[in-house]
Amino acid sequence: MKIVGVTGSIGMGKSTVAAALRKNGAAVWNADHIVHKLLGPGGAAVKQISEYFGNEILTGPFGEERINRELLGKKVFNNSEDLQTLEKIIHPLIRYQERKFLMSAKFRGYSLSILDIPLLFETERHKRCDAIIVVTAPHFVQKARVLSRPGMTSEKFDGIVSRQMSDKEKKRRADFIINTGLNKSSIYSGVKVIMKKLQNLPIKNWPNSWPV
Repeated sequence: MKIVGVTGSIGMGKSTVAAALRKNGAAVWNADHIVHKLLGPGGAAVKQISEYFGNEILTGPFGEERINRELLGKKVFNNSEDLQTLEKIIHPLIRYQERKFLMSAKFRGYSLSILDIPLLFETERHKRCDAIIVVTAPHFVQKARVLSRPGMTSEKFDGIVSRQMSDKEKKRRADFIINTGLNKSSIYSGVKVIMKKLQNLPIKNWPNSWPV
């Protein structure tokens, strides 16, 4: 089974590209969706995070507590120590879910699995992928998309971007690049071209690079 990583900075259109890849027959795993589950009611990260940050980080009725993601974001926004602690809690749980997904995809007969991970390079998970697709868009398009989200500000946007690898560096490391700044038809056309090229991609990482 071939494993391809999809990444890009915030607001670049990764979800749109991932949806196009899924439509073309790939199994797709989304890191952000998994994080939401880990922080949600009954999530595997809720207990550890609340023990570190205190019960004030919890919201929801008794027995269905979840992490208040807005408050958590504020706490780690300018605190590198708290951010590192949060990552130490979450990243092992995410890696477990990654491998679980890949095992399931292999069992279901998929020949191509996509890992949609915003911090693919920053967390060095690109080393376990057979190829990397970087999703990009013009800066003004990216910023407009992000600022349209509820609760987002220019300050928050700049802070998030500053903590991520630059778009330029991501593109330098990419095997394939998709620009989402045009229209959906160009995105789907680009995905089809990449899917054809991936047919000749050698399998290098599954399962040896994904130990239990």
